[in-house]
Amino acid sequence: MSEALNELGNYLQAGGRYLISEAGTLRHIEEVRYRNEGIRSATKEVAAIEDVRSLPLNILDQAADEIVQSRTKLAGLQGATTGIGGILTLAIDIPAVLGLSLKTIQELAICYGYDPNIKQERIFTIKCMQFSSADIVGKKAILEELANEAANEKADVQIISQLQGWREVFATYRDNWGWKKLFQLIPIAGILFGAWINSGTLKDVGEAAKMLYRKRRIIERLSELERDGIS
Repeated sequence: MSEALNELGNYLQAGGRYLISEAGTLRHIEEVRYRNEGIRSATKEVAAIEDVRSLPLNILDQAADEIVQSRTKLAGLQGATTGIGGILTLAIDIPAVLGLSLKTIQELAICYGYDPNIKQERIFTIKCMQFSSADIVGKKAILEELANEAANEKADVQIISQLQGWREVFATYRDNWGWKKLFQLIPIAGILFGAWINSGTLKDVGEAAKMLYRKRRIIERLSELERDGIS
């Protein structure tokens, strides 16, 4: 647990080993676009994150859904594998799920045109994780906080205070996983519980991240339309 705590802090500060390459995700988005429009050679390819921002929302949604589905299956397989050893592999499993969650959210960020290499976006990644495991009151508070930050053009001033959020995220994950992982302490039987717990965790994280990034993209497009209308 201590190792996972340190990894999450390192990710916020510098990205560390959890930062992903955007190339693979951009290729996936281009493939989804081609399946929907069939015009790969007729229009500009998706070569950079900036190219994603102008794509139709249904393409971004489909690319995000496929990523969530794929990563959920991978998490289930990972949970089943680590569940074989019971308590011996439990220490490996939690940091692994944490890392997969971070990487999945980053892929979804790229799907909606946001760069996870930027520190402010890494903070948003932690907010997504926090949202996925929060109760109703917590979810409402996070949405209000994100809305306030979006309205504040000087968001950099708030970075230091936002960095404290990762401690709350870790505490929430620890508490939520605590009782569930007790079942995984039983060798062999832990295969089923591990697969169920991990796949459920990634599904929740993926759905939360997709919703939050999708909301941001829609709001930004509406703002652009308003500016164009005024001009």
